[in-house]
Amino acid sequence: MKTIYFLSFFSLALFFSSCQDCDKDINVRDETLAVESLLEQYIIANEKQDFNLIQDIWSPDSDIILYGTDTDDRLMGWINIKNAVKDQFSQISETYISVSNQHIGINCTGNTAWFAETLNYNFIYKEQARTYEGLRFTGVVEKIDGKWMLVQAHLSLPAHVGIGK
Repeated sequence: MKTIYFLSFFSLALFFSSCQDCDKDINVRDETLAVESLLEQYIIANEKQDFNLIQDIWSPDSDIILYGTDTDDRLMGWINIKNAVKDQFSQISETYISVSNQHIGINCTGNTAWFAETLNYNFIYKEQARTYEGLRFTGVVEKIDGKWMLVQAHLSLPAHVGIGK
């Protein structure tokens, strides 16, 4: 019985001590809206193939990462992500992306957030209309010098989804 009391007390103490660094003054709603806006800008940048906007959204660091839908799409660092984005923009056109099922979480200090959303990605590739439906886009954003930026992202397709015409 003493063990149960000790574990309960220890768990409560750990819980309260881990929250003492939390910023009680952050406005979770405002931060969530800011992250939502960043993600919307990312969609717009991809649709318009606006590389400068893409560059403003991603952290320029060497330890950021993007996992794509291909097995070998593990892009580490801004330079590799930049090259992949430029390559993608050179191969596709007329991109339209719709977003659904968006979820955004903010940590208690207001400097890190995570997201998950579903995308329907439509584009022209080699003069043929293509579609990814149900593309899952998840990631982490960090507030760097007062600005939300992407630091990690992952794109995946459900097993039953393929490229349609």
